[in-house]
Amino acid sequence: MATKGAKTTKKKTASPKAESAKTANKPSLETQVDELTQSVEQEKEKFLRLFAEFENFKKRTAKERIELFKTANQEVISSLIPVLDDFNRANQQIEKGAESIDIDGFKLIYTKFYEVLKSGGLRSTTTQIGDAFDAEFHEAITQIPAPTEADKGKIIDIVETGYQLGDRIIRYPKVVVGQ
Repeated sequence: MATKGAKTTKKKTASPKAESAKTANKPSLETQVDELTQSVEQEKEKFLRLFAEFENFKKRTAKERIELFKTANQEVISSLIPVLDDFNRANQQIEKGAESIDIDGFKLIYTKFYEVLKSGGLRSTTTQIGDAFDAEFHEAITQIPAPTEADKGKIIDIVETGYQLGDRIIRYPKVVVGQ
């Protein structure tokens, strides 16, 4: 009777297939982790190389810009050298004791100098006496009482001519404004 009332407890054991699946999964996970680690290392190396290449690019372009700024004016300076030579010759003539200065020679040098600058894109601004004062295009150096009521807020005198390089004003004309 002891066998009737006794419950048989049977331990469930995993089948051999399940055991092999568990052991098969474990190396597979380790393999995946190793593969992912290698992939991360490769991407990290690519990133470091790319970063180093970018840093080299920045240094190289900065160096090229500095060189460009140093030599950017070379063409303009080279074209001004003949004008400098003309002024030197004129000064030598003055030092030799010439009684009168050849005014035509100085006018010729001025014209040559202006043409060189003009060929580089320089032009004078179109400010005239009697124009309305505009703070965006003129620099007022002083204000004087206007001779007539119509001259109030207008340009009375131009002290220095303004210049433009292309469309950009590089020196504003200095003017006297009527008050």
